[in-house]
Amino acid sequence: MECRGWELREKEVIDLSDGSRIGYVGDLMVDLEAGRVTALVVPGRLRLFGLLGREPDRVFPWQAVRRVGADAVLVEGDGLPRLWE
Repeated sequence: MECRGWELREKEVIDLSDGSRIGYVGDLMVDLEAGRVTALVVPGRLRLFGLLGREPDRVFPWQAVRRVGADAVLVEGDGLPRLWE
């Protein structure tokens, strides 16, 4: 199966450990020298409809990705909070 980077943005991220819906892929981190994806970034959820900002983004290293399907990306692990803006 082939998938382009922009097509990943349409896919929902699901945690394999408990089946919870984490969100949608918002960004990719790419190692330009090696030419490969290193992580998926899922934007944090809005707090009180966005009035209180949003939770930190979650970063899933590519090693945590178990499957990329037609509609979803299955990941294992909690995802690291994104510590930069």
